Amino acid sequence: MKPESYAARRRSYTWRENSLASSDESEAKKFDWHLIADFGPYLARYRLTTLASIVLMLLYTAANLANPYLIGVAIDRFISHGDLGGLAVISVILLAVNVVMWQAQYWQIWSMSWTGQQILYHLSADMFSHLQQLSLSFYDRTQIGRVMSRLQSDIDVLESMLSSGLLSIIGSLVALVGIIVAMLVMHVGLALLTFTVLPIMFIIAAFWQRHAQRSFRRTRSAISMVNATLQENISGMRVIQSLAREDRNRAEFDDLNAYNRDTNLEASRVAAFVLPLVEIVAALAIAL
Repeated sequence: MKPESYAARRRSYTWRENSLASSDESEAKKFDWHLIADFGPYLARYRLTTLASIVLMLLYTAANLANPYLIGVAIDRFISHGDLGGLAVISVILLAVNVVMWQAQYWQIWSMSWTGQQILYHLSADMFSHLQQLSLSFYDRTQIGRVMSRLQSDIDVLESMLSSGLLSIIGSLVALVGIIVAMLVMHVGLALLTFTVLPIMFIIAAFWQRHAQRSFRRTRSAISMVNATLQENISGMRVIQSLAREDRNRAEFDDLNAYNRDTNLEASRVAAFVLPLVEIVAALAIAL
């Protein structure tokens, strides 16, 4: 009779046995917004560069929004009337706006990346100091590989968020508000007609967020289990070879590795699902 698979056994019991997993790796647990406040002391150390990044982001967004407006002015006022002098002036202004946009984006990305790396440096140092202060019982009941996963993969995710993700979200929100204001100023009726698709967008976003959160937490748990298993097998290789368990351990790891692959494929499917729907709704808004 084939023994119970390693991945199934881990999924059934690991969450109760491992305090690190049971504390914050629940797939159904809601996001705790109070965790964002924990970054406050780290951001406060570099508040000037953070503020500069925000200002540069706003400048880039304003220049990006000015581009289509200037192109519209060039077409409506100068090209349609054959005014070459006015077209030359608006072309120079458009070129200057694009140079400002390029410089603002460059320095915004650099300054936020620098700030993010500095924050992660202090965060990693604090995490390492915290690990040294934990009791021996913690390491008795917690897999070292899972701690390593926390220090490596999770820090990489934070690096991506701090370097580009956070300001990208803020920039997109500011751009969205600017587009809405510009549409209302240009034509209220057409703008309100276009806004009729917004409830559909909110429904899609809510549906995607619920499934994406569960999928990405599952991938986080899976890679943590893979790292823990690798650490256990590498550190215990002498025992494994002395007991001739190479084939069994390889089969168990293959089973767990397949689970990690499947969870990542599922997360990829969830991520790929939302963009076509957004494009369809955007096309519907243009058609209206």
